[in-house]
Amino acid sequence: MDYTIIIYIIFGISPSLAWLFYYLKKDAHPEPKSMILRIFLWGALATIPVLFIEYGLQELLAKISVGLLAYNIVNYILIVGFTEEFFKYLVIRMKVMNSPNLDEPLDIMLYMTVAALGFATVENISCLLSIVGQKTLTEALFIYFIRSVGAVFLHTLCSAVVGYFLAISVCKIKNKKMFFIAGMLIATFLHGIFDLSMVILPNPGSSLIPSIIIVILAFFTFVGFERLRKMKGICKI
Repeated sequence: MDYTIIIYIIFGISPSLAWLFYYLKKDAHPEPKSMILRIFLWGALATIPVLFIEYGLQELLAKISVGLLAYNIVNYILIVGFTEEFFKYLVIRMKVMNSPNLDEPLDIMLYMTVAALGFATVENISCLLSIVGQKTLTEALFIYFIRSVGAVFLHTLCSAVVGYFLAISVCKIKNKKMFFIAGMLIATFLHGIFDLSMVILPNPGSSLIPSIIIVILAFFTFVGFERLRKMKGICKI
């Protein structure tokens, strides 16, 4: 029996589970495990419509006479970046925002990261299964490392940004929509620039810029978690 596929699936799941445990430790009042599992699975299922939408828009864009640079900018920022961030948010909007389990601002940010981890897990598994028979196990381990640090981190951090601004918008009386739109625009732009720089820039730019983006997002997420934790007493959901 060939256990390669099983090993690759384990590789695809493990980084998301590791980050999931880390983010859940940030919550002083852990959410119900059944709710966490549901949001994780809904985040994973969100990859299905995203796949079809991205493919359709990319096919449409290919029929328009634009230069390669313009194509890449539109593709990675508007099509990939926005579509993926929007559908991860949509999971929270539909499955969390009216839930009785949502009782403090920090929960919104946590649930956004859970949905993102489900999304990233499917991406990881798809990526690793696509190289079955084409790469050695050592090469697969390298791809696993890159995706666990890069792609999974990017998805969770971008969703954390959206979650932070969404949580702030819930607590604000004025300009609610503007806070949410700002978060979505920031996450979309940084997500798109991350992907774009890895595709079009030569080394060291193709690794330097994504690294800078990850550091910026990680710092913002840390600060955001701490600020929402302190807001519990003044803004109950």
